[in-house]
Amino acid sequence: MKEKNYRSLLKSISYRITGTLATFLISFLVTGELKFAFSIMGVDFFAKIILFYFHERLWNRIKLGKVKGGPEYEI
Repeated sequence: MKEKNYRSLLKSISYRITGTLATFLISFLVTGELKFAFSIMGVDFFAKIILFYFHERLWNRIKLGKVKGGPEYEI
């Protein structure tokens, strides 16, 4: 089953929220500076959404591990 572009975008955003919170926490623990941790978090959030979106779209083109006519995910 093929995914729509907006599904990849929504998955990218939800994944990045989780990852960005982790980045913020790590940045704050390492630097001890709230302002610096927020700066890192902002750049990280947008850069990785873009990277993940294109990563998803590329993998949708790869046939490896896909089955025609079957369910999208095998359990």
